[in-house]
This record gives sequence, C-alpha cells and structure tokens, in this order.
Amino acid sequence: MHKYFPVVRFPLRWFALALVLAVTFTLGACGSLSGNSNNSSSIESTYPHANEPIGTVRQVYDGALTPDMAVNTFRNIDRLFPTRAVKTGGTPYPLPRAATQLDQIRFTSNNRNYDLFDYLALNRVTALLILKDGKIVNETYQEGNTERTHWMSMSIAKSITSTLIGAAVKDGYIGSINDPVTKYVPRLAGSAYDGVTVRQIMMMASGVKWDETYTDPKSDRRALLEAQISQKPGAAMNLMASLPRAHERGAVNNYSTGETQVAGEIVFGATKKPLAAYLSEKIWSRFAMEAEANWWLDSPGGVEIGGSGFSATLRDYGRFGMFIMNNGAIGNERILPEGWVDEAGSPKTLTTGETMNYGYLWWAPGNASPSHTDGAFYATGIFGQNIYINRKEKVVIVTWGAQSKPSGAAVINNMDFFDAVVAKLKTSTP
Repeated sequence: MHKYFPVVRFPLRWFALALVLAVTFTLGACGSLSGNSNNSSSIESTYPHANEPIGTVRQVYDGALTPDMAVNTFRNIDRLFPTRAVKTGGTPYPLPRAATQLDQIRFTSNNRNYDLFDYLALNRVTALLILKDGKIVNETYQEGNTERTHWMSMSIAKSITSTLIGAAVKDGYIGSINDPVTKYVPRLAGSAYDGVTVRQIMMMASGVKWDETYTDPKSDRRALLEAQISQKPGAAMNLMASLPRAHERGAVNNYSTGETQVAGEIVFGATKKPLAAYLSEKIWSRFAMEAEANWWLDSPGGVEIGGSGFSATLRDYGRFGMFIMNNGAIGNERILPEGWVDEAGSPKTLTTGETMNYGYLWWAPGNASPSHTDGAFYATGIFGQNIYINRKEKVVIVTWGAQSKPSGAAVINNMDFFDAVVAKLKTSTP
C-alpha cells in the first residue's frame, strides 16, 4: 500500500452496518419518489416484499411502470400513502383444497381459442383463486407472489364501500338509501350534490359532471388523485363540492371514482367510525380473515379512500367473496339487510327507463353472458383486479392483474374466462 494511504481496518460489524444503512437509504428514496407520505409501519421485516423498489402513484395512473416495477408497486401500495389497518381475529374462515383441482380450461373469446395458461399470460394475471362450494379448486401465484402477498384492489374497494353502506343500513346508522347525501356529508350542502340520494351515489347516477380518464392529468379523476397526494384534510370533498351539474339526478350513469369517495364519507359520517374499523368490526374480524388488510387514507388520520387503496391477501379477497355469496350473513347473524345482496348485485334502471349493467357499486354481466342468467355479479378494478361471485353455482373467482395500462390492456375478455370456469365446474366434481 502507498505510504500516503495507510491501511485502515474496521471491525466487520461496522462494515455490515454501513451496508445495511446504505441499502435502506437507497430503497427509501425509491419509495418516496411519489412525493407522498410513506407509512413506515408497513415496512415489516416479515413481509416478503417489504424492501422492493417501487414506483410512484402518478406513474401508476399514467401506465408508466415497467412490468417488474408494476408488480413491486401493486403489492406495496401501503408505502404510497398513509393507511389504516383492518384488523382480523379468531380462527380464519376455512378454505379447504378440493380433492380435484381445476388445471385446464379451454374457451373462446373474441372469436379466438384460449386456455387457462393463455389467460394467465396474456392478461398479466399475477394470482388466481377459484372457489367452488367454498373449496379451492385452483390457487395460482405468479411473479413472486405468495399466500402472504398483499395486493391492491383498485376499484374492488368501491364494492367493499358499498357493502359497508349496507351494514350501516342494517345497524340503523343510515335510515334509508333514499336519504339525501347531505344528511351524512354536510360539506356537500349547497353543491351539485344537493338532493342526490345515497342510492344514486351507489348507482353513480348523481348527474354531477365527472371525467374518469385515468391517464389524462387534466381529468377529474387525476384532480382527485392530486387531492389525495396533497394529504390535506377535506381536499377531496372540496373538489367534489366544486363540481357542476351535467344531468338530472338519476338520469345518467357516469362512472366516477369521486362518487365512491362520497360513499366513503357517507359511511364515516353515518357511523362516526373509520371505514377500516367498521369493516373490521362487521366482517374482517368475524368472518374471519386470515390476515390484516390495510386501506389508504385521504390525509394522516383521515378518511379512507372509498374507491381504491384497499390491500389484502388473495384468500381474504376470496373470503370476502364468500361472505357476499352467503348473502351477507356470518353463521346465523345477518350483517347486511335481508335482500341487500340481491339488490346490490343486480342491474338498475335509471329515471329515463334505461337499464344499466350496474348495481350498487357492483357490476352485472351483459345479457349475452351465461353469468347474466345465473344472476352473477362482480367487482372489478383497473389493471386486472376482479372478484366474481356466482351464488347459483357457488363459485367465487379472484384475479390479480399487473397489466400495462389502467384500462384497455387486457387481451382476453374476463367474463368469457369466468363463464368458462363455471361451465367447466358444472361438468367436474371438485
């Protein structure tokens, strides 16, 4: 060694500590690129994906993530915003594995023939769960996901929020879904939401102007995202209160994530409880789920994001589907009002007489689908998230997706796949 650069020896443990600090600093920088607050409690050493680099929330909605980074981000969304935990408890609702597994499905979509493996590959499905009669007939994980992975729900959260409205009606917190929204969200008094009912919010038929274009930075959807990024209490409702009227109340269905933030505020205003706590109290801790879930907040300690930001394990999404398939009952106790699931999952009629394939923040299949005849319905979210529920055939299907764009990137029609699964299960014995 040169005489002007003498050898300096450090204890090995010092070197190891320096390396850990350097890695931690680097990964922390990756996770903070969104400019949002991080939820440090989510970075748990026991979570298998906790130290993965992730993208920003703006990159998510721009559809500007590489395939690997999209996967990392979608299973770590609790690092993008503050969250509130949805606590579980008790012995998890059992999901035994069926003796016979469903490992091959062939079907036609858009005049082309496909099989199960095409669906997984072409639609960028990162996990699949199929339940028949409460038993697992297929459980597939891709892209490094496992049974411990939490994955974003995106708009599946809307159906969860709708379910909480049902629970609040059963508990008497909400007198009627025909009540005006302003009874529970007084911030909207004097806005275009005056006279809009809770029911019309769940139908996305308020008549209030809204542009849902995810990738357009100037859209209302992106304005709501920016309000969330600001993490200022009341920012989301200030935006909703500023919107103009475009149609008569109840006359037009216009898909609006803003409406579901209003729906979340309805639950909070009626129950005076955080949505995560109410979900835990009524369903998550009692059904019971296997793992704690988490839910984005609009500000530190604030209100949950009613239309996205919910994250849970694959099997727990399946258990939620089972709860709905059981008509909102846990054992002999009703959590949802009698007939609520029938009403929430069925097509609704607007004041113009037009029927839409939409219920109370749940989707209904089109008339050409065999699932329509079965009375099936589903929750769906951008990038390929789904919970399909067919009570007649006792089938629940959950998919996680990491498609390249928020919408329009799926190659295969999901309903064609769901119909094929149900048809196959009719002819097989799980």
